Amino acid sequence: MTQTGRIIEYLENGKFICAFVYEDNGNRLRLLNQNSREINLPLNRIVHLSKEQFSVAKAREDIILILQAASKEREKLAREINLDEIWELVSEKPEEQFSINFLAGLFFGSDPSDDQTAAFLRAVIDDRLYFKYKAGMIQVHSPETVEQIKLMQEKEKQERDFISGCTLALHSLWKEGKLPVNWEEGETVLEILKDYYLLGKDAPEHDLARKLLKNAQLNGQHDVFHLLVKAGVWDEHENIPLLKNDIPIDFSAEAMAEVRKITIPSVNELLEAQRHDFRNLPVLTIDGPATRDYDDALHLEKRGENYLVGIHISDVGHFIKPGSVLFEEALKRGTSIYFPEKPLSMLPASLSEDKLSLRRNHERLAVSFLVLLSPTAEVLKYDLVHSTISVQRQLTYEEADRLIKQEKEMAVLAALSKMLRQKRVNNGALLLPVPELNIKISPDNNIEISSSDADTPSKILIAEFMILANILGAQYVADREAPGLFRSQMEPRQRIIDGFEKDLAKVIRQRKRLSPMSLLTTPKSHSGIGAPQYTTITSPIRRFLDLIMQLQISHLIKGQGVFFSMKDMKHYGSIILATLEKANQAKYLRQRYWILKYLEPKVGEKLPATVIEYGHKRTHVFLEEYLLDADLPLNSAFKVSPGDTIMVKLSKIDPLSNILRVEW
Repeated sequence: MTQTGRIIEYLENGKFICAFVYEDNGNRLRLLNQNSREINLPLNRIVHLSKEQFSVAKAREDIILILQAASKEREKLAREINLDEIWELVSEKPEEQFSINFLAGLFFGSDPSDDQTAAFLRAVIDDRLYFKYKAGMIQVHSPETVEQIKLMQEKEKQERDFISGCTLALHSLWKEGKLPVNWEEGETVLEILKDYYLLGKDAPEHDLARKLLKNAQLNGQHDVFHLLVKAGVWDEHENIPLLKNDIPIDFSAEAMAEVRKITIPSVNELLEAQRHDFRNLPVLTIDGPATRDYDDALHLEKRGENYLVGIHISDVGHFIKPGSVLFEEALKRGTSIYFPEKPLSMLPASLSEDKLSLRRNHERLAVSFLVLLSPTAEVLKYDLVHSTISVQRQLTYEEADRLIKQEKEMAVLAALSKMLRQKRVNNGALLLPVPELNIKISPDNNIEISSSDADTPSKILIAEFMILANILGAQYVADREAPGLFRSQMEPRQRIIDGFEKDLAKVIRQRKRLSPMSLLTTPKSHSGIGAPQYTTITSPIRRFLDLIMQLQISHLIKGQGVFFSMKDMKHYGSIILATLEKANQAKYLRQRYWILKYLEPKVGEKLPATVIEYGHKRTHVFLEEYLLDADLPLNSAFKVSPGDTIMVKLSKIDPLSNILRVEW
């Protein structure tokens, strides 16, 4: 039956619209609505159809007046309808369906008019409590459903009231820069917004947070951040990557109680424990000037034509074992993170910087690698023992570089380290140095950035002997067929260089073509190191992986078999990978934030950049002074090649959004 000449109703943005059917094309209707708009509408959009028909020849103005009058009358009638009375009459048959005409007749009397049935339908759709409109019929809700809907509607009302009340407070906070007095919900709201900024859609109350911000017209990407700074919840330079990765900051009271119980054994106790007494050996450390957590040290002895090198590692595992709170705290963190503003230690500072740190003139427990090297740095033999040491000299890299030129002992260590490095290169290792960036943040947030050479003689010295200890530690575990956590790396996807290379463009290009690292429970080669097996054991204060391997090796040294089973190693390995990924991301983003903050005032200035790769769509460059990658848009006017140094203009920097844009 044609619908031409009838009045229909449809919903648009939750509002009822009356319209006149000019033409019925089967599946679609051509309409003139009460707002004087002509539209085409599919049949399934219609919620009510009048019985009365009008002539399509009626004047347009007259039709609009009829539609507007009908809409006004239906609104008035809908407000008069008591749905609860009708529901009481039919609720004995819950979930049963009735026609609109039948239910409207119960209220208005038999044979209700078009306006009355349309008004009843409006009341049902607006109310949603007692009835449900579906496919032209009205379904009766059961008493249980009605009760559930009432609770839901009450909750929605409370939420609307909550949002309305908080909107003024948020406006005041945004404008005045301080928390409103007597804002009872303030702490709750700020916590909701904090979670939303950090977690987005994964935040527990993300819907409520979104509504709060929309109502308060705080729609900027970082409005929440600035709001929380105004509220005093966050600092203006809050470490957002740290918070987003949910990395623990403070140590529990139980952990600190364990720290207080840790004491260094007396000399007699150490000797009775059959530790090797190395307290009189010329043991030294070499680290950066800001270092406080010393976990590795060296000494050198002449043995005929050969050299005995002692690589001494703080015996953290003697004090921290599975089952302790400190072990679990270290497991949660995975590693120490050295942020520009301050370090975040894997272990409490009273351990990492005091009781376990290899401080000068303090007796400390160690696991010592005693390695006999030939004059050409061939490993003739090695042994691992538990020892007691006392560091005699605490050198900085700069001091060590000077002493390498002045002292025979230091010169020999440096020479041996260079030979060790060359042997690794001969075995396929890739040495890919980039300058080290030093970022210092003063208490008033002044930023200082400088770079230093990553390949000074003293840095090579320490790096090579620590790598040697890690290789030998992996070999020690592998030779005994014990489970371990071994680092592995396949050959690069493409070799651009062999061995050592100082050309920065080539180094960066090669780094981007390295194979990913793996962490395995059985040994496998490590191409980047140039070793048949590799692990890390030399930083147990700073890395959980090193602590695990130290505990395993210590047990093997004592002849007590394995400490951790293969299942244990797989368990810890999976956790370590997850925590390291979070820590590395947080460190990278935080360092980048401070660099971008430093560069922010320099927008518009030009800086030198090294061309890494030149393509048809982009030119990839590296700002060596700040260790930043950037892409230049295609510009055919500039012809460049990898390795060229060009000047680029800083066009946009947004530290909070991690945005760096440069142009030619």
